[in-house]
Amino acid sequence: MERFSARVRVSGTRVVVDVPFHPGERWGFRDRYHVTGTVGGRPWRGALESDGRVYFLRLGPAWLRDNGVDAGAEVEVELAPEGPQVDTAGADVAAALRAEPEAMAFFEGLPSFYRRNYMRWIDEAKRPATRATRIAEMVRLLREGRRER
Repeated sequence: MERFSARVRVSGTRVVVDVPFHPGERWGFRDRYHVTGTVGGRPWRGALESDGRVYFLRLGPAWLRDNGVDAGAEVEVELAPEGPQVDTAGADVAAALRAEPEAMAFFEGLPSFYRRNYMRWIDEAKRPATRATRIAEMVRLLREGRRER
């Protein structure tokens, strides 16, 4: 969990909170960073965005309205990667993904829903041989850029 204070600011037509660190340095480099946490003590989840200089989280109009947060407010932010991560997967799954960097990068960029589905499917295997077969199939599908089996 990363904690920091930030000011809510307007950036063009968006309202954002800048992330004062590079998420790749904290959570590993990937194409997308799906995160969950709080902004000003209120729940927030989504993907971090970047303008090429800084990463930020976008606060939508409904979220701002429902949570009483305005541009210019100073907020406390807590963020963590959302959903299953390679580091928290079983040793066999993590090893298979690390052996295939393309598959691992695609897995890490998937929304949590798809990562959880893959992990659930593998964890439901009753026999070690079935689990190994499913891991191999998952890696193949991820290498092909498929979100689900």
